[in-house]
Amino acid sequence: MIARRHIKHGGERSQARANLAMRILRAIFNFASGQYEDERGITLILENPVKRLSNSRAWYRIERRQNIIKRHELAAWYQGLQQLGHRYNADQAEMMKDYFLLILFTGLRRSEAARLRWDDVDFKDKTLTIIDTKNNQRHTMPLSDFLVELFERRAAHKVNAYVFPAEAGEGGYLVDPRKSLMKISELSGLTFTIHDMRRTFITLAESLDIPVYALKRLLNHKMTADVTAGYVVMDVERLRKPMQLITDTLWKLMGVQESAKMLIFPYEQSAKGKES
Repeated sequence: MIARRHIKHGGERSQARANLAMRILRAIFNFASGQYEDERGITLILENPVKRLSNSRAWYRIERRQNIIKRHELAAWYQGLQQLGHRYNADQAEMMKDYFLLILFTGLRRSEAARLRWDDVDFKDKTLTIIDTKNNQRHTMPLSDFLVELFERRAAHKVNAYVFPAEAGEGGYLVDPRKSLMKISELSGLTFTIHDMRRTFITLAESLDIPVYALKRLLNHKMTADVTAGYVVMDVERLRKPMQLITDTLWKLMGVQESAKMLIFPYEQSAKGKES
């Protein structure tokens, strides 16, 4: 039955979804095996039937996705993002823009960005802390100049404890950004996923020759297999320069040289020069 259902899911849905469904079922059986016993303390679940897929080598081989938003595509992506506003009112459109920009400029996962709370943002230290992470390790990263501006902009529209709140009447945080993503794809002519944006951040950072330990720290990747890494204590301030470098490079690739705040400074200087 397990083998037949696995094949059925693989044909009707996708091979990746078929594998995921069976992994979830395997976890349920493992839980039940340790949870349910008879009066003698013997488990009622004597065998996990999903083992058949391993024994018969029936798991589908899924190639790891390698999609990114390429360097020459970032300007078109940004232009598509700027046109996002047809589905929402102005405030909602601006929130969705900031959500996608945050992911691209930090490499955060979709849920990490969506569940971000204002308590996680430290404006004084200019840091961001993710509490609930994939590897269960608290993740603190520095904020570049642009990201500080982004959170200040969002703070002006604060409605609850979340940086990206749900639409009116839904409560809580942003749950499903797929409609906005599809609209950006339509406007930009680029097909991408939210995880593609994380891969774009990682790929760009690596191309800038950022030290490997700094890169792993920015991504909150575990380094338990690396003995040397166990002795490296990476202070968050050590990551500030690489983070700013990534931000500046992204802006240039998107056709925007510097953040809005940084653009004001030269103008003010020139104005003062003329007055004097």
